[in-house]
Amino acid sequence: MELHQLRYLVAVAEEGGFTRAAAREHVAQPGISAQIARLERELGQVLFDRSARGVRLTPAGEAVLPHARAALAAVTGVRDTADELAGLVRGRVAVGMVRGGGVVDLPGLLGAFHREHPGVAIRLVEDATDALLDGLRRHDLDLAWVGRHGEPPADLAVDVVLDVPLVAAFPSGDAPAEVTIAELAEHTLIALPVGAGVRAALDRAAADAGVALRPALEAGSPPLLADLAAQGLGVAVVPAPALTGRDDVRAVPIVPEARASIDLARRRDTPLSPAARALLARARAGIT
Repeated sequence: MELHQLRYLVAVAEEGGFTRAAAREHVAQPGISAQIARLERELGQVLFDRSARGVRLTPAGEAVLPHARAALAAVTGVRDTADELAGLVRGRVAVGMVRGGGVVDLPGLLGAFHREHPGVAIRLVEDATDALLDGLRRHDLDLAWVGRHGEPPADLAVDVVLDVPLVAAFPSGDAPAEVTIAELAEHTLIALPVGAGVRAALDRAAADAGVALRPALEAGSPPLLADLAAQGLGVAVVPAPALTGRDDVRAVPIVPEARASIDLARRRDTPLSPAARALLARARAGIT
């Protein structure tokens, strides 16, 4: 049994097929198939059900998979420990950012981290909060900035990066002193797409108020929402900091108050690599 066989086993299980696993591992698909077949012969068990509907783990494969992941993690731990003893921070760190999380200066953070640790390869993905949480649990991501509108998941550790009120961005010449969720429903609404943390907080506030909100325009970042509102295309719901320094829109409080949080999340069940710990430390230094 060899480590690359275990790595291929995990890749096929997580990707749901040999072709996607081969692309992920940068090897030819027949090579992965041959190595998995060899592993099955060595174990005396069929690990995958190869049917016309796709590739699925057999019960034996389900039982073996956690041990394969643990073995690969242990090897990574050995390398990380050796690097720490040598005073090196290198390797890889995979991070995720929730869609619409532009109020966090992630480019600045990653740029400063890269300058400090040029030997670390950084992978960044942007996705909905639920997908990022799944990525953490599958060990695809080390850290993720995720939206939250309730209690944080029990299996994840979090640092609160941002906890701010939502406001309605009206064109500066025509804005009330405050606005309710029900009143927002009477306007052409501009909002982040479903899956963004701010959108989840808005939808939760609407559900609590018994109001159905149907945004007419959706865009992927709070500044862009404010730009659309400034052009008179509707009323945008954004985190309050997104309007700081703008005079082309007016920030109108929403009553009762609706709040949105962005957390920096990580797994509880496994320690972070030295690279991920270094990035976490730098991110924490920027949290006020």
